[in-house]
This record gives sequence, structure tokens and C-alpha cells, in this order.
Amino acid sequence: MAGRLLIVVNDAEFFVSHRLAVATAARAAGHDVHVATAPGPGVGAIARHGFVHHEVPLSRSGRGPVGEWRAFRALLRLMQRLKPDLVHLVTIKPVLYGGIAARLRRVPGVVVAISGLGHVFTADGARARMLRAALAPLFRFALGHGNIRVIFQNVADREALSKLARLPEGNIVMIRGSGVDLEQYRYLPEPGPPPTVLFASRLLKAKGATEFVRAARLLRERGLAARFRLAGSIDPGNPTTVTADQLDSWRQEGVVEILGQRADMATLLAEAHVVALPSYYGEGVPKVLLEAAACGRAVVTTDHPGCRDAIEPGVTGLLVPVRDADSLAQAIETLLLDPDRRQAMGAAGRRLAEREFGIAGVTDQHLRIYAALERGVAGP
Repeated sequence: MAGRLLIVVNDAEFFVSHRLAVATAARAAGHDVHVATAPGPGVGAIARHGFVHHEVPLSRSGRGPVGEWRAFRALLRLMQRLKPDLVHLVTIKPVLYGGIAARLRRVPGVVVAISGLGHVFTADGARARMLRAALAPLFRFALGHGNIRVIFQNVADREALSKLARLPEGNIVMIRGSGVDLEQYRYLPEPGPPPTVLFASRLLKAKGATEFVRAARLLRERGLAARFRLAGSIDPGNPTTVTADQLDSWRQEGVVEILGQRADMATLLAEAHVVALPSYYGEGVPKVLLEAAACGRAVVTTDHPGCRDAIEPGVTGLLVPVRDADSLAQAIETLLLDPDRRQAMGAAGRRLAEREFGIAGVTDQHLRIYAALERGVAGP
């Protein structure tokens, strides 16, 4: 019989956008599903979908030693009270704090989802290296549970964290992204002119927002008639966020259309000819690239962990170097001027999404992992 499942994510909106389908499938399979997140706008949606929500003081950015201790203590107390049979920990702080708490509270089974390792693991500076060294013993303890599966979305993250935490190969599972609803994100013919390029993400410099605007500026200077659309919001909690002043400057310049935060991603993708995400962020596999593939849109993204895992280079999209607006502009121009190649890439992207990214397959993989852990057996 399926037991009690506690899913811990730092951000409620991230749970709704990236893990709701898994939670819904687990409930349908008989699990008593509870969700723990920080307070935020997504909490109401969690309740509307019928899940019991628990508020914990998690944050994506640091709150100092006292704040971090409170977050860990809250998870420790929650697991003591709920006594879950399984915990599913998503994003780095829940993984670290929740993994330690799960071992201390003797939770029978643990699922860890690494949806991108973030700045600490991707930066090359001395401070980042020192922090990784300091975190290594904590990750080894957090991921040292005797009945655990660690889900990675891309090979680079798997290699980095496996080495740091000394993970046994049998505890590792690869699932390529969070999945996409192939019915909601349908394959539709391209719209008419003008050709449109879409960037849809949090407006972070590390997501490539600045390079996207620079590429749009370069292509306008070359006389290319195209629309460049920027969808997303700034993120004051992230040190690489685009500032409000910078966003206003772009709006006044008029090179890109500033759309703000949008909930109608399927519509935006259907209105685009090319989707660009020139990210150098610590990605898992960016969900917008899975959605673009499902909608049959060619992609331009970076040769960067997670981004390159979302496409078949030269088949469903093009890869460019990170932090390189010139190369980004050239790749976009190549696709805008060659509709036959662009549309062939879009069709190949849809086939890739059907083969690899469908939400039904992703939820089924999770349910098999849950069942294996509840049996306490090796392998997913």
C-alpha cells in the first residue's frame, strides 16, 4: 500500500509549475501527499489542487546562520510530526536540509531531485571552491541515506555532485527534465510574418537576458525585420537579476517587447518562430526548452549543462557559446532566414518531446522510484 509522501520545494510556484503533475499522479496511486514550501503566491494553487500544505521558512537566497538554522529545524519538526514514509526533496536547500533531517528522523525512503546545481557549483572563483569544499561533508551525509534515489536531469550535474557526495551508481537515476504536457503544448504551424523570437524565463543576466537584448540590437542594426519578445519578471532574490531601471531602459529603447510575467506560455510559443535561451545559469533542463520542442519551435540555446541536454544540436536547434551575443545573433539570423530548416527543426523537436519529454512518462518514472523505495529494493 502506498504511504505518506512529503514533497519539499523551496518555492511554491516552482512546485506548481514543475512538480504538480508528479504529486497528482502519486495521489492517484494512493499516496497521502503533503507539500512543504516557503510562503508565496503559489500556496493558494497548492490548496486548490487539494494538497495539504505546510509552510517552512525556506529561501532561495541566504538568510544568515540563524535563518538557515530555522529552516532546517522546521523541516526536522515537520518530519517528526508527519512521520512520512517517503520524502521527495527538490532544489538544493531542501535537498541539503531535508536530506539531513530525513536521516535524523529515520524516514524510510528519500527521493532527491537535482534540478540544477546553481551558482555555487558552476562558478570558478576561489570563494565558490571553498564553499563547495565546506558543503561536501554535509552533502555526503544528506545523500548517504541507505534507501535513496538521486534524480539528475543532466550529465554534468550528475558528475559534479556524484563526485562531491560520493554517490553509489545504483542510487542515481537520470530523468531528462520535469516533463511537458503534450496536449497543452501542441504542435501548431508557424504564424505569419513578421518572424518572432521569444525569450521566456526569469529575467536574470545568468539566464542570458542581456545577451538576448544585445543580439536583438545587432540584428536590428543589420536591417533584419523581426520581433524580439522578452517574457518574464525580475527576481530581486537573485544576485544576477536584471534591475527595474535596466528593464525600463530596454522598454524605452524599443528593440525588444517587454511582456512581463505571463501564464499563457503555450500561446506565446505558438506565436513565435524561434525560441532563444542563451543561459549560463546552473540549469537542470530548462522547462521552456521542453515546451518549445513540444510546440514544434526551433531553439537557439547555449552549449551549457542542461541547455544542451534539451536539444539535439543541429537537429532540433542550434548551440552557441555562453556570453556571446554575436554568435547568438548569427544563429537566430540563420534560422529566421531559412524557414525550411527552421520548420524541419521544429518538427524534429516535437518528435523529441514525444519520445523523451512527455509528462506521462516522467510521472511514471517517479511512481516506479517511489514503489522501489517503499519496497526498500535496489534500483529504480
